[in-house]
Amino acid sequence: MTSIDDMASEIMKGLTEYAELADTAMKKAVRKTATAVKNEISANAPKKSGRYQKSWAAKKVKENSHTLEMTVHSKNRYQIAHLLEHGHAKRGGGRVAAIPHIAPAESNGEVLLTELIEKALKG
Repeated sequence: MTSIDDMASEIMKGLTEYAELADTAMKKAVRKTATAVKNEISANAPKKSGRYQKSWAAKKVKENSHTLEMTVHSKNRYQIAHLLEHGHAKRGGGRVAAIPHIAPAESNGEVLLTELIEKALKG
C-alpha cells in the first residue's frame, strides 16, 4: 500500500520531469524560430551588394533554467534596416520605396513559435 506522502512525492517528481521537458522543448522552439526569422529576413532583404543581406544574425540575449531570450538583428548594417523596411525621402526630392522584409518575418515567426510549442507540448 502506498502512503499519501509517497504518492505526493511521485506526483511532484512527475511534474518536475514534465516541467524540465517543457522548458527544453520551449528553448528548442525559440532557437528554431529565431533561426527561421533570420533566414527569412536574409532571403527577402534587398540584394544590392549582399552585405546587408548577410549581416543578419540570431543571438542569445538571456538564458536561465526556465527561459531563453533571443534576438534577430543586423550585426553591422542596422543603421539602414529602418530605411529599407519603411522607405525614406531622397536628398533631391522624392521617395525610395519601402521593401518590407522584417515585419513579415516577425509575423511568420510568431506563428511558427506558437505551432512549435503546441506540437512539443502535445508530444
